[in-house]
Amino acid sequence: MRETEFWRRMTRHLGADYARVWADQTVLGELGNRTTSEALADGVPFKAVWRAVWAFLELPDAER
Repeated sequence: MRETEFWRRMTRHLGADYARVWADQTVLGELGNRTTSEALADGVPFKAVWRAVWAFLELPDAER
């Protein structure tokens, strides 16, 4: 997954104004108790971060 696709999905599900705030503030256990932004900064692949976000938000399988 590319960065643009990741942020497109985040924006679609959380809104343009909230996606980056959510990524900076919401800690996910699946990401080692890091925020989405921290995990990405630490080099976790976008696809792995998206899977964690998908699970946390309980999105439909079609969005995986």
